[in-house]
Amino acid sequence: MTSSISDWLWSERFWLPENVSWADLENPPPGVEYPRFKHMLIALPLAIGVFLLRLLFERLVAKPCAHILQIQAGVPRRAQSNDVLEKVFRSKTCPDTSQLDGLSKQLDWDVRKIQRWFRVRRNQDRPSAQKKFCESMWRFTFYLGIFIYAIRHLWVSPWMWDTRQCWYNYPFQNMSPGQYNYYVAELAFYWSLMFSQFIDIKRKDFFIMLVHHLATIMLITFSYTNNMLRVGTLVMCVHDASDIFLEAAKLANYAKYQRLCDGLFVVFSISFFLTRLVIYPFWVVYSVLIESWEIVGPYQAWWLLNGLLLVLQVLHIIWFYLVARIAIKAIFKGKVSKDDRSDIESSSDEETKGKTPNQTLKPKDDNHTGSLNGDTHNH
Repeated sequence: MTSSISDWLWSERFWLPENVSWADLENPPPGVEYPRFKHMLIALPLAIGVFLLRLLFERLVAKPCAHILQIQAGVPRRAQSNDVLEKVFRSKTCPDTSQLDGLSKQLDWDVRKIQRWFRVRRNQDRPSAQKKFCESMWRFTFYLGIFIYAIRHLWVSPWMWDTRQCWYNYPFQNMSPGQYNYYVAELAFYWSLMFSQFIDIKRKDFFIMLVHHLATIMLITFSYTNNMLRVGTLVMCVHDASDIFLEAAKLANYAKYQRLCDGLFVVFSISFFLTRLVIYPFWVVYSVLIESWEIVGPYQAWWLLNGLLLVLQVLHIIWFYLVARIAIKAIFKGKVSKDDRSDIESSSDEETKGKTPNQTLKPKDDNHTGSLNGDTHNH
C-alpha cells in the first residue's frame, strides 16, 4: 500500500520529461549536484531558527528604532467584563442590527453602549503601531537581504540574460550552492510565517494568508524537486523586488512620515507594474511557456507549472488594479488609504447617527495587497 502511494506520488511520467527517469538523476557526474527532495527538509528546523531570529531582531533592533521614531506601543483600552457579550463576540465580532437589539433588551443596555463595547473589544485584539512597525521592519530587512543575495547570484548567471539557458540540457543541470541557499532561505522564511500566524494576533485575513503561504511553500518545493531552479530563482527574485518598497512604505506610514509613505507607495506601484506585469509575463512566463516547449517539450508537470504561473499572472493584474487605486489616491488626495484589517477604530466609525454597524464599518478598499498596516505577501 505504502509502496503504491509512493510510486504514484513520485511518478516519473508526471515529474520528468519523456525518456528521463529518477535513476538517471541518482548518480550525477563528479562535481555535479542535482536537487533532491530530502535536501529541502532542512528548511523546517531552519524555519524555527528564522522565527527565533525574527523575535530577537524585533526586540533588539526594530523596537529601539521604533522608540527613536517615537512610535509607542500603546495599551489598548479594555472592554468592560461581560460574559454575554464576550460569548457573542467569539462567534461574531460585529453583530448586526437585530442582534444588537436583542442584546440591548437582554442586558438593558443602550444599543450605542453595546456598539462601543464591541468596538473597544475589537481594538483589544489589534496590534499596536509599534508591533506592526517591528513586523514590517523584519520583512523589509529579509526582502532587501534576500533580493541583494539573489541579484549577486543571478547577475553572473547566463540564464538571467538568456532565458533559453534555463532549458538547455534540462533536467540534467547542476545545482550551485547559491541556488540551494536561495531556495532554502525562501522556504524557511515562508515556513516561519506559517508558524508565526498561529502565535501572532489573529487578523481578518488569517485563512487567506494561510492558504497563500501554503501555496508558496508548495510552489517552491515543486520547482526544486523538478529541478526548475533556474527559472525558479528568476520568479522569486522578480517577486521580492517590489515587496521591498511596500514594506518601506509601511515603515514610513507607522512613523507618520506621510509624504515619504505616499512617495514610497507610488514607487512600489511602479515597481510592481514593471516586475509583475512586464518582466514576469514577457520574460519569465514566456520562457516557461514558449522556450521550454521548443527545447524540452511539454510533459505533465510542465502543464501544471504553466497553469500555476498563468493563474499567478491573473492575480497580479487584479492586485495591480487595487494597488493603482491606492496609488492614485496618494498622488491626487495626498494620503495612502489605510488597511481595514488592523487599524484601530475610532468611536465615530460606529456611532454615526442613522447608519447600521455594517454600513459604518464598510471598508474603503477591501484588499490586502495595497494595504500598509498589515501583513502583505503577494507572491
